[in-house]
Amino acid sequence: MTNEITEKLKQSSVNLLMMSESDYPFEVICWTSEAHNLTTQKLLQLTNHPQDSQVEEVELDYLFRNCAYEKDWHDEQQKQNVTKFQTLLETLKNNLNEIKVYRIGTINIDVYIIGKTPSGDLAGLSTKLIET
Repeated sequence: MTNEITEKLKQSSVNLLMMSESDYPFEVICWTSEAHNLTTQKLLQLTNHPQDSQVEEVELDYLFRNCAYEKDWHDEQQKQNVTKFQTLLETLKNNLNEIKVYRIGTINIDVYIIGKTPSGDLAGLSTKLIET
């Protein structure tokens, strides 16, 4: 079940880049044994970040506010990608429960979109944002 979900996530994020000051691809994450009670400390440990890293939690729709909804300033490529980002959002929402989005760091920000699969594992996507 979890493998099916990670495959769907991979397919819906292929060739998509997260928009920020630099564009980064998405990587699929799957954590099976650590699935219960994901704390900030556990997340930092799983992602090899120092325990004192700055962590911010944001809403899924907020993360994709500039790429999953058409904006006046989008170029043609970005407009074409809006549909792909909407599909990615749907895939996340239809396959994962209790989705949380974690931003770790300040300028070079590691982003983790994590939710629970029906079988209780944790799965999702990671990417990077550059915000100066």
